[in-house]
Amino acid sequence: MNSQSWPTLWAAFAPAAANHLWQSTLVAVVAGILAFALRRDHARTRFWLWLAASTKFLIPFAPLVALGNRLAWSRGSADKAGLYVAMQEISQPFTQSSASAMSPAAPAAVSSGLAHLLPLLICAVWLCGFLALLFLWCLRWRRISSTIRGALPLREGREVESLRRLEQLSGIEKPVGIFLSSATLEPGIVGVTRPVLLWPEGVSDRLDDAQLQAILTHELWHVRRRDNLAALVHMLVEAVFWFYPLVWWLGSRLVEERERACDEEVLAFGSEREVYAESILKVCEFCVESPLACVSGVTGADLKKRMVHIMSEHVVRKLNLGKKLLLSAAALGAIAAPIVFGLVHATPSRAQSQIENASASAAAFDSVSIKPSEISAMGNGSSHMIRMMFGPDGLHGANVSLRALIQEAYGVQGNQVVGPSELLDAAYDIEAKVGPPASNHGDLSVVVRDQPGFDPHRPASKQMLQALLADRFKLAMHSETKELPSYALVVSEGGAKISPTQFSHDLDAVIVPDGQPVPKRRMSLQIGGGDGMTISAEAASTADFAEQLSHHIGVAVVDKTGLEGRYDFNLHWTSDSYGSNAAIDHPTLTAISGSAFFRAIEDQLGLKLEPQQGSMQVLVVDHVEQPSEN
Repeated sequence: MNSQSWPTLWAAFAPAAANHLWQSTLVAVVAGILAFALRRDHARTRFWLWLAASTKFLIPFAPLVALGNRLAWSRGSADKAGLYVAMQEISQPFTQSSASAMSPAAPAAVSSGLAHLLPLLICAVWLCGFLALLFLWCLRWRRISSTIRGALPLREGREVESLRRLEQLSGIEKPVGIFLSSATLEPGIVGVTRPVLLWPEGVSDRLDDAQLQAILTHELWHVRRRDNLAALVHMLVEAVFWFYPLVWWLGSRLVEERERACDEEVLAFGSEREVYAESILKVCEFCVESPLACVSGVTGADLKKRMVHIMSEHVVRKLNLGKKLLLSAAALGAIAAPIVFGLVHATPSRAQSQIENASASAAAFDSVSIKPSEISAMGNGSSHMIRMMFGPDGLHGANVSLRALIQEAYGVQGNQVVGPSELLDAAYDIEAKVGPPASNHGDLSVVVRDQPGFDPHRPASKQMLQALLADRFKLAMHSETKELPSYALVVSEGGAKISPTQFSHDLDAVIVPDGQPVPKRRMSLQIGGGDGMTISAEAASTADFAEQLSHHIGVAVVDKTGLEGRYDFNLHWTSDSYGSNAAIDHPTLTAISGSAFFRAIEDQLGLKLEPQQGSMQVLVVDHVEQPSEN
């Protein structure tokens, strides 16, 4: 990946990451509201709410939105589009346009430098924090693993007898191993799939039987609840989003509700409040707290609050039907809301906005006729015409694919348009008129691509074509960044062999009888069977030639020749080099490096096409329909 692709990748990633953080924050806020509403109910309910909010940081809404997109088949009405706009502003407030709008203006050189350095700097800072956190946790785990290696398994004793009796009473089928450690680490459950109890040597001498049973019950509930697995999930969230304070606040809430949930279960199991509270305090006097959240101990969370909660005589309420329905609705809403957003987002948003934005320029066409082409696209080795012209009287296209129309309307190449090929490659005959009927455009075996309609100085023509696509094809698209192949047009080692144009350099256009200026530069592509192909150019620049190659190859060709001025040339190659006399289809040219086509460019013009790879914007078709004819 080259340095040029960093700004493009950053422009696509930064808004998506910001939207993901915003959506996760919104879920955490909703979880907090629900936890407050259930503050007098069981702690295990609040624990699962906070765990769901934590897990949301690892699960983006994008797959659910994409599912909604796939479920949406109809375009929808304008009022739905308005609803979508409101939803998008709430769910995705950060976009590339808003990000650029918030950026202060700066000189081009400074902006270019920052555009390359800022993404690298941010990624480096994030990576340093990520690695530093992992290093710290590894050091702590090394301490715990060292303690485990030095521990001895307990086979008998009152600790083992109490543990086995409690396992039978609590319904734990698989016995939990207990290891006696000489370290002062608090009693804790280590492991996820095969948990064991690490028991500090000497702590049993400070506990009577009732206190010992209360501590063991607490630890067994950590096993039943799989608290170590939940802690590992949140540790992953902390590692990835270490820079976000809300993540660490969620971690403290998880530990607090985890310990409180176990306290409630111990008391419900029959332990006396005073006995249980005193047993925890004795462990705190003798042991130190576990250094990792994924090792569930007995002294975690705010000890003062826990003692108050344990000694309180209030009765913990069970969830009534109304609160169960509330939680069910919240869970269903968390899944359904992105899908509904995708349903509304899919076609009404893009198609409606594209149609509305282009409605004014669509009126420039007095009449539009679109019919399926009667000519197969270059089939059976015969001479066929594929022509698209933008003249003073409008657009005239014969055997033109929808993909080609999108290329011209948005200034992209064939491989930058992604969508259903059966629709994108279907050919049409198009007449879109803005004035008197067009004159005869000549032999149908010649592809003529005049420049004025798509000249950079005439962007209105592109807008008219975009409006036509949105109105008649119901075309809706969005852009993405992908790594795509392309070609660089360079001068070969022997030097350029093209001749300067014979036309006057001071005349950029001629005047035709109806008074409309038409540029002199002109290119034509002759397609035939045995005669092969010919590209003829008059008063064309190398940039014009690169654009022509892009148009017919279907892959971006970038002019890197450094040649200025305009040239006349004829490029000819035969179809025999393809191994048959079959017709030449545009996409096949992308796979013939070293073929007659590439050799002809180098031998006849002294130019060369060199393959390259880079990040490019692609247009992904979300919705398209067969056009009506009139």
